[in-house]
Amino acid sequence: MLGWGLVGASTIAREWMIPAINGEAESRVVAVTGGDPDHVARYASELAIPRTHPTLEALLTDPEVAIVYVSGTNDRHHGPSIAAAQAGKHVLCEKPLALTIGDARAMVEACRVANVVLGTNHHLRNAVTHRALRRLVGEGVIGEPLAARVFHAVQLPPHLRGWRIDRPEAGGGVTLDITVHDADTLRFVLAAEVVEVTAFAAGQGMATAGLEDSVMGVMRFDSGVLAQFHDAFTIPHAATGFEVHGSEGSLIGRDVMTQRPIGSITLRRDGRDVEIDPGPAENLYARSVRRFNAAVRGAGPPAATGDDGVRSLAVALAVRESAATGRAATVVYG
Repeated sequence: MLGWGLVGASTIAREWMIPAINGEAESRVVAVTGGDPDHVARYASELAIPRTHPTLEALLTDPEVAIVYVSGTNDRHHGPSIAAAQAGKHVLCEKPLALTIGDARAMVEACRVANVVLGTNHHLRNAVTHRALRRLVGEGVIGEPLAARVFHAVQLPPHLRGWRIDRPEAGGGVTLDITVHDADTLRFVLAAEVVEVTAFAAGQGMATAGLEDSVMGVMRFDSGVLAQFHDAFTIPHAATGFEVHGSEGSLIGRDVMTQRPIGSITLRRDGRDVEIDPGPAENLYARSVRRFNAAVRGAGPPAATGDDGVRSLAVALAVRESAATGRAATVVYG
């Protein structure tokens, strides 16, 4: 049995990760720690977590904890992940890995030195729709990929509006929350790397303290593909989507930029639309956990590695740079 310890009594752990971990036959959440002892105690009681620890150090000395899941605000990913690695614990960290490329690279290096697995919890690449898109693009079904479009503008639910919209120091803003996912999913589907971005950001009435709640832009890939993206916390009625357009056809994914295992894919080619069966739907987080458990046991890499997390963060930081300067920004991977 692989025991998981939670660093951060977070909403994403409550809603998605704890059910995913406990739903696998070989893993269980065995402990949790966080900044507010009263909140952590209530959280553990409500979610039947056996033990709480008053400090990170105490959790890391728990012999039943083999894997640490780090969530919480974005500024609190770097330190606990490195401490976990140094304690010999495997680490699955929420995105973004850190607020700077230097800190993210330090996390990767700490896990390498300690010979523990580091994964980034990019859930979207676990969707059967995105895995099907990657396969179809790779098989040449649409010929040479020329362009892509991502629509990931939603309305941020009220229960998630705290630090994401009013705390710059915590890593708030739509770019580090959503655009970072676009970057990873585009990299995954296209099997290519972003080299340059141009972006505009806006405050549309939800975010405060100078944070952006909407961003649009274009990413240029080393393959030559240009990808449009639109991310927002402020759009209540739009659907999400992911499209790849090639020299011989287009793949159109509808309602696929979501935490839920839903969505459809259409192949448009030769004047016809054909619905693609991507395969059996599967809980994205359950697959992420299963892949991570397997990686800990030496059976392949996690769904998204630490290096994947570094690269998605680098793209998101370039988006912020471009929006701030009004100029195209080169993606710096460190």
